Amino acid sequence: MANSSRSDRQDDAILEATWCYYIEGLNQNDIAKRLNISRASVVNYLQEARRREYVRITIDPDIFRHQKLARDMVAKFGLKDALVVPSELTDRGTLERVARGTADWLPTLLEPGDRLGVAWGETVYRVAEAAPHTIMDDLTVVQLVGSRPAALGFAAETCSATLARRFGAHCINLHVPLLLTNKNLADQLRAEPVVAEQLQAVENCNKTIFAAGTCREDSHVVQAGIISAASMRDQVTKGASAVICGRIVDQDGAALPISIEDRMIGVSLDQMRNKDLSLMVGTGPDRIMPMLAAINGGYATHIATCTDTAAAMLETTI
Repeated sequence: MANSSRSDRQDDAILEATWCYYIEGLNQNDIAKRLNISRASVVNYLQEARRREYVRITIDPDIFRHQKLARDMVAKFGLKDALVVPSELTDRGTLERVARGTADWLPTLLEPGDRLGVAWGETVYRVAEAAPHTIMDDLTVVQLVGSRPAALGFAAETCSATLARRFGAHCINLHVPLLLTNKNLADQLRAEPVVAEQLQAVENCNKTIFAAGTCREDSHVVQAGIISAASMRDQVTKGASAVICGRIVDQDGAALPISIEDRMIGVSLDQMRNKDLSLMVGTGPDRIMPMLAAINGGYATHIATCTDTAAAMLETTI
């Protein structure tokens, strides 16, 4: 009971410090005097409030939509909209910024009744993790590709489930492997009523969020064991420029079928086109060509990226 009381008092102090700092605008020294605690305790309480997500600092996404680079992206590539956040000193820092900016933008792009298809990989996972806890009315989140063990937990089901949880949405996971050992087994699974219903949900998505992957030997599809490094090198010699939901495309966004296509279960390239919204998220020098290929193929209506990547894309012609 005593421990519980101390915990309750600390929780109250955290809430009071948070209110004083963010609502009343008091500085840390003033809060320390008001609560009769040390300044270090105030700092710890404010950090704990952020960790518990009592407080979420956001910048209006419109700021990043209306800057010149974003408008130039829309004009040059025929997009519906673009969000461009400031680049950071490191690639990791920039990815976190783009993910956070995308996470704050995404709820403004969704409406009741939407069926949001969610791809996989680190970029999409970072967006899902950064998404605000907010209830989106009548939203369904759909896993676009089958499951596959992936490094660092960036599996498809993790991406879709995390985003659905953040938005209080209904989640439809695709409860099959992405890659089967043979075509007959894949066909049999697709024909299973439960799986067929899930695949119908994939096809019926009116909005998507995805990243265009690289065709390097360390790309996500190679690391996940979908395609070997040697096969990827061979595809590059044939013009491979990007990976979209496990499918390889050339610089024009046209499909480059590989031998495993008939053993894969997930969204097709044709199903990724002609959506009300197709939000492509990406940043970094290695994503410039893949993102341009995705644009050329008609897979993206909206883009979220950083200033350095946007500037490089605007200067690049493929």
